[in-house]
Amino acid sequence: MHWSTRIWTRDFEGGQQPREFMAAEALMSLKRKSALNIARVLTEALPYIQRFTGKTVVVKYGGNAMVDPELQESFARDVVLMKLVGVNPIVVHGGGPQIGQLLEKLSIKSEFVDGMRVTDSATMDVVEMVLGASVNKEIVSAINRNGGKAIGITGKDGQFIRARKLSVTRDSPDLQAPEIIDIGHVGEVEQIDVEVLDMIQGSNFIPVIAPIGVGRDGSTYNINADLVAGKLAEVLQAEKLMLLTNVAGLSNSDGEILTGLSTKEVDTLIGDGTIQGGMLPKIRCALEAVKAGVASSHIIDGRVPHAILLEMFTDEGVGTLITNRS
Repeated sequence: MHWSTRIWTRDFEGGQQPREFMAAEALMSLKRKSALNIARVLTEALPYIQRFTGKTVVVKYGGNAMVDPELQESFARDVVLMKLVGVNPIVVHGGGPQIGQLLEKLSIKSEFVDGMRVTDSATMDVVEMVLGASVNKEIVSAINRNGGKAIGITGKDGQFIRARKLSVTRDSPDLQAPEIIDIGHVGEVEQIDVEVLDMIQGSNFIPVIAPIGVGRDGSTYNINADLVAGKLAEVLQAEKLMLLTNVAGLSNSDGEILTGLSTKEVDTLIGDGTIQGGMLPKIRCALEAVKAGVASSHIIDGRVPHAILLEMFTDEGVGTLITNRS
C-alpha cells in the first residue's frame, strides 16, 4: 500500500489544508507584498522624475563602485535609467587605484604630497593611459552593455578642460618663507568650454569624462576628479552634483550620519574641526558647487547598490545632502 507523506494541518475554520498548499499561499503572499513594494517605489519616484526631467546631474564615479563588478553594473543601470526618464547624466571618473597598480607593474615609484600623486612625465603617460583609455572605456562599455549610449572623452578633446599647473606650498615656523613644492603634471581647472558637452548631450549620448586637462602651452595635466565634477556642475548650473564615496555620508562628532545640511551648517562643521582629513577636500568641492549655483550636492555611499537612484528618486536617500536652504 502507498502511504502519502503529505502532512496535514488545520486552518482557522476547522478544515484541513496540506502544508504544501500553505507554503504556496505564503509564497504568493510574499510575491504580492514584493509587487506592492515595487509599485510603492515607482509611485514614490514619480514626483522626483517629474521634477528632474530635463535637468543635468553631474556624477563623480569612484571608490568601491568602480572596482566591484556588481556595483559597476548597478551604477551603469542607474545612469541608463536616469537618461531614459529624461535626466541628463554626466559622469566624471577617477582611477587612482588602477593608476597605482600599473605604476607598480612598471616599477615606477609613487610619491604623494598632501594626498596628491607627484606626476612626472613618465607617471603622466601612465595616468593618461589608465584614465583616458582603459578605465574610461570600461565605464563606457558597461553603460552601453546596459542599453545606454555613452561616449568617452578627456578634457583634451576639443580642449574643453583648460588646466593650469597646481601650485603647492608648505609653511612651517622653521622656514623663512613658504616652501613651493613641484608635484609635476598635477593641475587645476582654469576654464571649461561646454560646447563639446552641449554637442554630445544634444546627440542623446551620455558623456563619460576622464579628468585630464590641457594647458595653454599644450601640456597635459592630471586633475582631481572631484574638482573636475564640481567645476562642471558649476559651469553647467547643474541640478545636482553627486560624489560617490566609500563612506555612508558626512558624520558629526558622535558618528551620526548627517543627511541634510545647509551651506552655513557645513561651514560651521569645517570651522569647528568636525570635518577634516581626507573628507575635507570632497566636502569643500560639494560646498563650493552649491554656493556657485548648483541646486544641491550629495555625498553618496557608493558601496550601496543603485545608490544614485536611491538618492535621487526616494524619500530616504543614501547619503548627505547639501543645499542653500537657510
